[in-house]
Amino acid sequence: MSNFKSFGLQSSILDAITALGYENPTPIQESAIPTILTDDTDLIALAQTGTGKTAAFGLPLVHKMNPAKGPVQALILCPTRELCLQITKDLEGFSRFTDGIRITSVYGGANIREQIKELRNKPQIVVGTPGRTLDLIDRGNLDLSNLKMMVLDEADEMLNMGFQEDLDRILSTSPTEKQSLLFSATMPKEVERIAMKYMNSPEKVEVGKRNEGASTVKHTYFVINRRDKFEALSRLCDIHPDMYAVVFCRTRRETGEVAENLMSRGYNADALHGDLSQAQRDVVMGRFRKKKLQILVATDVAARGLDVDQLTHVINYSLPDDPEVYVHRSGRTGRAGNTGHSYAICEPRDVSRIRRIEKMMKKKFEKGEVPAGRDVVEVQLVHRATKLGEAEIEYGKITPYLASLHEIFEHYSKEDIIEKWAMNEMSHFMTQYEKSGNINANEKPDRSSKSKKDRGERRSRRGGGSEEGFQTFEFSMGRREGMSPALVMGIINENTKNDKIGIGRIDIHDNRTYVDIDQDHSDKLQTAFRKAKYKGTPVDVMPVSAAPPRNRRDRRDGGGGRFSGKPKGRGSSNGARRKRTTRK
Repeated sequence: MSNFKSFGLQSSILDAITALGYENPTPIQESAIPTILTDDTDLIALAQTGTGKTAAFGLPLVHKMNPAKGPVQALILCPTRELCLQITKDLEGFSRFTDGIRITSVYGGANIREQIKELRNKPQIVVGTPGRTLDLIDRGNLDLSNLKMMVLDEADEMLNMGFQEDLDRILSTSPTEKQSLLFSATMPKEVERIAMKYMNSPEKVEVGKRNEGASTVKHTYFVINRRDKFEALSRLCDIHPDMYAVVFCRTRRETGEVAENLMSRGYNADALHGDLSQAQRDVVMGRFRKKKLQILVATDVAARGLDVDQLTHVINYSLPDDPEVYVHRSGRTGRAGNTGHSYAICEPRDVSRIRRIEKMMKKKFEKGEVPAGRDVVEVQLVHRATKLGEAEIEYGKITPYLASLHEIFEHYSKEDIIEKWAMNEMSHFMTQYEKSGNINANEKPDRSSKSKKDRGERRSRRGGGSEEGFQTFEFSMGRREGMSPALVMGIINENTKNDKIGIGRIDIHDNRTYVDIDQDHSDKLQTAFRKAKYKGTPVDVMPVSAAPPRNRRDRRDGGGGRFSGKPKGRGSSNGARRKRTTRK
């Protein structure tokens, strides 16, 4: 194995590495750093989250900066403000002993005048989100004419979030003669397009098999009925008293509800979603990084840039539509040589999606059992008793009060005292779980045991009925146009400007796509898509009042995806609607 000294990095950078506690390079660092250092070859690096990608491009980037050669020699683009700040912090650590290196971050949600002021200090390195970076370029405050290096970090996520047009404009504005570095966990067609258009014969390094995820993560799924979903989450949290976890939800609304319910039960939890102001987000993430929060409930976009090595668990309260998103989520645990656990709380109908993720990752998931209430109480009692027994005694501090304490307890036996302590410590747990039963469900729903109401509700879901709080919309594009869940979300991002819109289920057919949109924003969605186009073709979006088809006839309904008039069996079309996920 190489060491950092063998790469030929400046001594000041090696000193910084030592001060940061780095010992040996990770595989992606070992593969990428020599290539970036030795020449100006473009590079595509594929590696999962948590593999040390920032140091892989950050260390050689700092090494190649020359304060005498003017400002903005390097531009790093990343999807979110949080990741932008994290990269900036890492680069400041790498350059702490290197004279003359200035680094500035630019991102949305902050005062642009302050960022313009910092750019006037002529930094050599700028780290930014695509939207704010493009804004500063258009204003004439960010000049890329001196650019020597361009880094696209988490390129797949930037495209998933709808930044394709922004990236194209930034890349076309930058000098042709520069070293381009593209770091990504996956290589979808959109990323390949950018590489082919803007990179010059790039070398390619890939660490680990694509979409396999980290070998240090154990994957377990639990099958429960929908009504028991939160109860299952509570028991999984309680059975692991030292859990330090991120709970992933599908929408901002679900995120808020789950976090609120956890807090009402006394859990040390909080939410991270698009409804929070940037200042509130910073407070929540700061508390979580410092372990003042035990459980963070978040959407995928909101959690971008959350770089925490000690997570014990990632819990999928709702499975993502895109299996690759599951890989990203699970990669947040099992870092820095630690073992991690990725849990998926599933309804019976979700098991087929687990199978698809298993197939993609080439990993077998373990089917777990949500613990019984009695087991939870026992684990909590033992945990608290152990902590009591391990507590250090400061002899002398309690001495003045011992006589009074002995007087109180002299009539009780040891067993009495233990039982009284247990009841005092655990009464709320015992009350919560005293009548709790087995909530594990079969992988396949047992229709015979369901009421007519339950069976009708299940048929409605199969037919495509939207989730509670959501409105289903039909988009005039499908598989024939190359639609995927990630691309659909990107198109919605691209055409709308509200970062608080929730997206639910996405159901893709041959020539149309059905998307559940937060009903609070349905009118804004229709307005945004009145003149929307995808690759030059108008995109028709309309609300669906009844179930979309799920049979073979839908696959043969002809046409190239454009849909007009009144959809059969679905109610009238009353205009084009449309909406988007969070955008940074």
